[in-house]
Amino acid sequence: MNIVVLMKQVPDTEAPVEIAESNVAIDTEDTKWAINPYDEFSLEEALLIKEAKGDSKVTLVTVGPDHVAEAIRVAYAMGVDEAIHINDEIDDEVYGAVDPHTTAAIIAAALKDVPFDLIIAGQRAVDDDSYLVPALVANKLNLPIISLVTKQETTDTEINCVQSIDGGTAVVKAALPALITTQKGINEPRYPNFRAIMKAKKKKVDERELEDIGLDPENFGINGAKVKIRSMEFPPERGQGKIIEGSSPAEKAKILVNLLKEEASVI
Repeated sequence: MNIVVLMKQVPDTEAPVEIAESNVAIDTEDTKWAINPYDEFSLEEALLIKEAKGDSKVTLVTVGPDHVAEAIRVAYAMGVDEAIHINDEIDDEVYGAVDPHTTAAIIAAALKDVPFDLIIAGQRAVDDDSYLVPALVANKLNLPIISLVTKQETTDTEINCVQSIDGGTAVVKAALPALITTQKGINEPRYPNFRAIMKAKKKKVDERELEDIGLDPENFGINGAKVKIRSMEFPPERGQGKIIEGSSPAEKAKILVNLLKEEASVI
């Protein structure tokens, strides 16, 4: 079975970020980067399928600037067989994938010559929370998509999934080839050992530019974006909490109700 995993490198969720002077992007100069957490589930699920079935291949596909190579090395150390990196950076500027539409168009073009039976992606990226890229890729490749998968079983011809839905779960299936997105709880991503990390440094990355996959850079970047960021700002700081004093729970409840009416104006 040929499995493709879509991976995005995002700012580390445990590291602070700053807004750039342009006010429409984050300052990437000192940003710490990591594999998107939901894509770690996708990587692990692909590797579990490979280990269970044997005679399978896992290919990573990612779009991003030069520093994405760091995340690719981690994926190699986890057990990925091959990696395709579509580099959308030129002269220190990102000119390719700047919104879900351009990202999906690049990925779909990169997959034209890649054999696959199954594509696995994270349900969303934690930097922009768009949820759109996997669905757009599936649409461009005319594939069925099953989202928010918490359990799956594959045969040679179809995939059966347990899918999170509002208020519960659903059991659904699709004919292969297909695309699924992973949800938290589907697995526990592995940590590569030191030996695997050292071996990963020697593995080759298939790095391509937009022209290499038949795309004109002039139609991408801001020129091709369907969504443009107008401005970015941090959420307002939360005020300090208030401790309610009282001689009994009933008295505290009465004080709380008055505060909610007179100060918060919520009741």
